[in-house]
Amino acid sequence: MKNKEGKTIGSINIVTAIPGPKAKALLAKKLQHVPKGPFNTVETFVAKAEGALITDVDGNTFIDFAGAIGTLNVGHRPTRVVQALTEQVNQYLHTCFHVMMYEPYIQLAEMLNEITPGEHEKKTFFLSSGAEAVENAIKLARKYTGRKGIISFERGFHGRTYMAMSLTSKVKPYKYEFGPFAPETYKWSFPYYFYSSLTPLELDNRLLKQFERFFLSEVPPEEIAAIIMEPVQGEGGFVIPSAYFVQQVKAICEKYQILFIADEIQTGFGRTGKMFAIDHFGVVPDIITMSKSLGAGIPISAVTGKAEIMDAANPGEIGGTYGGSPLGCVAALEVIKMIKEQDLLKRSLEIGNAFKQTFTGLQNQCKQIGEVRQLGAMCAIEFIKDPVTKEPNKELVTDILAKAQQKGLILMSAGLYGNIIRLLTPLVITDEQLLEGFTVLAKTILDCCRGT
Repeated sequence: MKNKEGKTIGSINIVTAIPGPKAKALLAKKLQHVPKGPFNTVETFVAKAEGALITDVDGNTFIDFAGAIGTLNVGHRPTRVVQALTEQVNQYLHTCFHVMMYEPYIQLAEMLNEITPGEHEKKTFFLSSGAEAVENAIKLARKYTGRKGIISFERGFHGRTYMAMSLTSKVKPYKYEFGPFAPETYKWSFPYYFYSSLTPLELDNRLLKQFERFFLSEVPPEEIAAIIMEPVQGEGGFVIPSAYFVQQVKAICEKYQILFIADEIQTGFGRTGKMFAIDHFGVVPDIITMSKSLGAGIPISAVTGKAEIMDAANPGEIGGTYGGSPLGCVAALEVIKMIKEQDLLKRSLEIGNAFKQTFTGLQNQCKQIGEVRQLGAMCAIEFIKDPVTKEPNKELVTDILAKAQQKGLILMSAGLYGNIIRLLTPLVITDEQLLEGFTVLAKTILDCCRGT
């Protein structure tokens, strides 16, 4: 941003086009040595990151509203996490928990058993990625129940490995031409109130009746091991169900002795204003999967569940060479302490309120804004072509993201149609940085809506 004298103020500092010359040279090497499959939101390369800021190899500084797709609730390179990692590196890097155990693994398991929803006895084990957590939650559900069927939801995203991909709803780019997929997986409809002519309660009840019919027409409940749900859909567009809907799905689970798995990989660790999003809905899951912001950028994932479910697997049946690495464990311990000691749950609510105040008012100036929604700092803006037809407007979102990037703001899209801008701002972002980012985004939206 620049003041009246043309001097740069604030945190953003763009000194070249994006990509700059050094980034272009690296992009040429990437084209030569890396397959085209991995997607990149920003066509430049990081040199340094701190808090909510990223500086690239050409000296451009951005405000990060993507947070490594929700991985950085405590920000880039938090001091206490870096210190804990440094101390751990000086002791040992990796022994593999299956060979020689280490205390941080036990400490983190104990902490997650304490802070995850429910007062029942719990147990936890660790893996390296969110998809691995989902895979192992399914393995445990099948082992414990003796059943095979798994139900997920339309627009849900659960990962890119084959079971996780089978549970994921969006075909392109995640599933197209990668089949066949895992059998005994089924999809249920998830409420999307914005596109419905019914009231939320009417839509909920209609879907719930469909679920009961599903057990008559598709597969009996006695063959379903688990239902897996993101309490707020992530890649699906930050779609928020009612508490009634989630509670009734849990009631169906209890009625038929089906396990309820909460996928908190994107929603967990303060993103929604509570430690876990499921806490907003008055439901206690049987199993919960975690990753992303658990490790502040260090790969680690976790599966926590009722002790009797977790003990269904015999020794050697679950695990992995790098699961719960010492570095991931010590990072996660510090992340949880930061969230508590810095009151980042409150900060998440503050970010969400500021977002709502800023962008709800913008709807009056831009008819292409269909809905502004958030739960804590899990924030989204849905764009449409027309308020009557509500036809999704992916082209406008693409334009906004590209122009905001050139102005120094990193954003990501979401949704089945790619017509939603999602914000995953680090919760440690300063008020000044938040305002600066909101200002850039608001101006970019208005300019693009007006065709300038």
